[in-house]
Amino acid sequence: MKKPSPGRVWKIPATGKVAARLACALGLSVALPSAAEAACRQALVLGLDVSGSVDAQEYSLQLNGLADAIASPGVAERLLAMPEAPVRLAAFDWSTTERQRVILPWQEVRTRADITAIAAQLRGTQRAFNAAATANSTATALGTAMTLGISMLEQQEECWKLTLDISGDGKNNTGIAPQDVFVDNRYTINGLVIGADNPPIGDIRLIEVADLSSYYRTTVLRGPGAFVETALGFRDFERAMTRKLIRELEGLVIGRLMP
Repeated sequence: MKKPSPGRVWKIPATGKVAARLACALGLSVALPSAAEAACRQALVLGLDVSGSVDAQEYSLQLNGLADAIASPGVAERLLAMPEAPVRLAAFDWSTTERQRVILPWQEVRTRADITAIAAQLRGTQRAFNAAATANSTATALGTAMTLGISMLEQQEECWKLTLDISGDGKNNTGIAPQDVFVDNRYTINGLVIGADNPPIGDIRLIEVADLSSYYRTTVLRGPGAFVETALGFRDFERAMTRKLIRELEGLVIGRLMP
């Protein structure tokens, strides 16, 4: 098979939803036959860690960091690149097997006003689970969080690209193990690992982040082009999330056929 040349535009047939996903996985530029076919180019659900190791300030840093990342110029530009085939965003927070909560139901992003509204909703979210009770629990149900994320993506099957973006500062220790979660090859799972903000020894944070990154690569990542981003503490979360969203959203470039 002849290797596609850079910049070549490939036409997708009217019934080519599968072909669209294939082109997305290969990073090809694709052209659509009509606006009616352009339902949704990507569904992206984001999971935020609210387990016992995350205090109130760190939870706030995640929420505000995610809101600021979504509203940042680089991310906003990619979100709005093709409003007739919008990106759909959703978010949830996760902790134990019993504590998983949707904090942002599915929203289509067509305008800057949509981005502003999503950011405001995230910033206004209150921690639902009792902070003291959560702090006394060491349970980290990462596999359960993956299962919730995939179940949310199953609601968006018409989208060409289906991505779960899951953040955390520790390894799974309760519920289903991440490596045992069945994930169809239609889905991509990326990770964002978070180091400690104030480690007792300076170098230990880098060691912990490297170890957790390796754990995510081995047990969490799924699908074509899956990757791990790292944050050197919760204060670094916004920078890491911005970088991660830009990478996740730039995979599919779409051009419309000229008449």
